[in-house]
Amino acid sequence: MSASREHFSSKLGFILAAAGSAVGIGNLVGFPVSATKNGGGAFLVVYALFVIFICLPVMMAEMAMGRSAQKDPLGAYNKLSNNSSKWRYPGFLAVLTPFMIGVFYMVITVWIFGYLVQAAMGNLDALANPSNFGQFINQTSVFYYMIGVGVLVNLILLGGVKQGIEKAAKVLMPALFVLLVALVAYVLTLDNASAGLRYYVVPDFSKVNASVLNGALSQAFFSLSLGMGILMTYASYISKKENIVGSAKMVAVTDSLVAFIAGLMVLPAIFSFNPNTNPAELSDSSVSMIFVYLPKIFLAMQQDIGYMGASIVAVVFFLLVFFAAITSLVSIIEVPTATLIEEKGVSRFKALMILAGSMGILTILCTMSFGMSEWLSTMFNYGDHDPATKKSLFDFIYDVFYDTILPLNGLMVCLFVMYRWKKVKLTEELSQGAPNYAGSFTEKYVNFSLSTFIPFILALIFINTVANKFFAYNLLGF
Repeated sequence: MSASREHFSSKLGFILAAAGSAVGIGNLVGFPVSATKNGGGAFLVVYALFVIFICLPVMMAEMAMGRSAQKDPLGAYNKLSNNSSKWRYPGFLAVLTPFMIGVFYMVITVWIFGYLVQAAMGNLDALANPSNFGQFINQTSVFYYMIGVGVLVNLILLGGVKQGIEKAAKVLMPALFVLLVALVAYVLTLDNASAGLRYYVVPDFSKVNASVLNGALSQAFFSLSLGMGILMTYASYISKKENIVGSAKMVAVTDSLVAFIAGLMVLPAIFSFNPNTNPAELSDSSVSMIFVYLPKIFLAMQQDIGYMGASIVAVVFFLLVFFAAITSLVSIIEVPTATLIEEKGVSRFKALMILAGSMGILTILCTMSFGMSEWLSTMFNYGDHDPATKKSLFDFIYDVFYDTILPLNGLMVCLFVMYRWKKVKLTEELSQGAPNYAGSFTEKYVNFSLSTFIPFILALIFINTVANKFFAYNLLGF
């Protein structure tokens, strides 16, 4: 272990930072809507089972690799494989993935920041206009918001692990939870809130089919930041005394708890606004829900609490989502930052400037791919092969690096720890800080699952996603 390498100052700091990476935009809006449309409480049960039996073993494996190597994902694959050339490719992909995900996540975070500012300025009525979002994302003012978000993220990252990432997590994560609970407490007092609550938590097992199972697993995998290199990087900043097994469980519980509580906010608010809401017609898109649907709900609240009160609720909501986006964005960008520092030997400041330039250019291009530039907005055509259906640069990056590559990265982790690093090394690393791990049921299950059905499931998801998304062919029939 390098003596000069930074580390989190406490277990709490690591858990909050790792949970911050996991708690994102999808948790706060996408998860509640998915649950409601796919069986309510039945979906919640399926989701929890997937987190426990599939996601946790992968999470532990990622953390074990990072802490053992004390390096970024590329460095971890190289070191633990004794510089095997063939394992450089998964390591490189594990760094390229968060780099590209950071680009589209930055675009969405900028939009959230813009809506937060506009709501704070008292422009809720404009935000609630159905045509506002399309106009907003094509205005030059979006680039000013981009500068603001970029400066904030880089200031946090410039502080390093203890003074930047950990300190921000210790402030933002508790604040996020308080804001979320406050909004839930208010929303549950609204008329017809119980109808939304009923749809959300009452199980409807008749809706659970193969498609729902696939959706629940994908939601769980993506929600916990698996396959992004984040957990591997963060785990490289913790000491050998820390209990990785316990920490992984805490991160999973925190992430799932926030997602569940968010449902207690979103669904009752929707049904209060429209008691006749048909859950099946709710948008699957978190972007559509956040920027088009929910502002109308907040504006409708002025009938009970006045325009100022409705504006305050909107500000609190967008602040909540902004905090979630910032904690995720910081963790995403830390992965390529750590790689540049450790593999290229540059300073943290120089690494951040390199990423600010490269990611900044791509972010600007993605921002322009919603209508500002005709070429960027219609540069790809794949999937259904309809010449009239064009994909933007933003769509392409999202489809490739978020929807497709993450299961592949998770598969590479499973294959590496089981067949290159070996089970004994994984057990040895997870036992440090957890003396009761070796020989336990958890150890046996982790080793069995990572070497058998989890890689099979991840491979199946990856292959089907590629076939479905890029060739319009569904191998699994759902």
